Amino acid sequence: MSAILSKTESWALFSLSAACTGILANTFHGEGEPLIVSLALSGLAFAFSFCLIRWLGPTFMRVGLKGKDMSKAKQIEIPETMGAICAVVYILAIIIFIPFPFYKYIVAATSGGGNKDVMFELNQVETGRLLHRFPHSKLASYLSAILSLQSVVLLGVGDDLFDIRWRHKLFIPAFAAIPMLIVYFVDFGVTKVVVPVPLQSYLGEIFDLGWLYYGYMASVTIFCPNSINILAGINGIEVSQSLVIAVLIALNDVLYLIPINARPHPATDSHLFSLYFLLPFIGVSLALWKHNWYPARVFVGDTYCYFAGMVFAVVGILGHFSKTLLLLFVPQIFNFLYSAPQLFGLVPCPRHRLPHFNARTGLLEPSTAQFKQPPKPLVDIALNILHKIGLLRIEKNPQGQIVSCTNFTILNLWLVWFGPMREDRLAMGITAMQTVVGLLGLLVRHKFALLIFRQDNLTV
Repeated sequence: MSAILSKTESWALFSLSAACTGILANTFHGEGEPLIVSLALSGLAFAFSFCLIRWLGPTFMRVGLKGKDMSKAKQIEIPETMGAICAVVYILAIIIFIPFPFYKYIVAATSGGGNKDVMFELNQVETGRLLHRFPHSKLASYLSAILSLQSVVLLGVGDDLFDIRWRHKLFIPAFAAIPMLIVYFVDFGVTKVVVPVPLQSYLGEIFDLGWLYYGYMASVTIFCPNSINILAGINGIEVSQSLVIAVLIALNDVLYLIPINARPHPATDSHLFSLYFLLPFIGVSLALWKHNWYPARVFVGDTYCYFAGMVFAVVGILGHFSKTLLLLFVPQIFNFLYSAPQLFGLVPCPRHRLPHFNARTGLLEPSTAQFKQPPKPLVDIALNILHKIGLLRIEKNPQGQIVSCTNFTILNLWLVWFGPMREDRLAMGITAMQTVVGLLGLLVRHKFALLIFRQDNLTV
């Protein structure tokens, strides 16, 4: 990969950066305009990520952060762990953003510039002027989210550098989420859920899950990063699925921000909070996608997978729409459940389960797991059933014993269903499926949910 930007790329990135800088400068004439600032910072994050990926690629290769693209006829080495660059740029962007959502409070509600020439009575001064109006809980949520994201990025970098075993790293995202969960407990603390209408005669309209709700949120923080990491192995798939999920969450946020009546929706602040974290993420991810799409010039590494998943967990938990988030993760949930027989050792699990590249045809085919000995009777029955319903492909020896089966990933299943195909076609098919399922998830959330709930909170 060349470290030099083309003249067209240089001018385009310079123009984008200049425009975004101008927008940032203009916001100081108003009250901070945080959403516009977030958009401008997202543009700058894209430009910086694009440049740094290109410039630092050779440096990463020199220190050994490189890998071969196994799904190509000519397996050249390209830079790896480029997701770390995007994660660092992203974290810097959301740190720089901190003053803007609190600009009017800093100026008007503290001893900032807005109060310098104003005389106050003694009792006003002793109560901190208007300091009691400062949204400390929102600032605490924002900072706890940053701390959780920084922690999970360290996990990702450690995994890329030291190749941590699955059983060691599986639960680490939950530890990274502790600051966020503590702030949720202190400032929000809601653990009650609305009971579906058919069950209300047994459980009542509202049911308090108590500490089980925190266990559920910890599970979300474990699942989201690891599910992105499991659905990987071909050019562009990690970033593409993350971009689709991010855009769909942003679309859901916008639905709450569109003015339906004179009063703003009660969840407006929560969904603005979500957008503030998502827009810079979309910016850095687009820059990485440009370099990681087929034929990839860089690999994203595990850092990006953990970082992306934690961004979604953060906005889902602190934005108070974690159940909606899971509707957008249906393909990842299916992939995890489908992968479970291999993940839990019921079926042999090769170290890499990415599809097999056929050098003669140039197409990807389903990869297989080999049985060194016949599977146990129950496993044998289950594999035969999955084969008959089209969720698997098995091979048997002359004695009728299973000797191999396709690996349990949605990528291999797609190839079982639709046959061998080129790598980019596979990535586009999975991305299109992610998009359609996500849109259906939002439709279910805001329309079909009324079949089992009395109202949708979008209309509150």
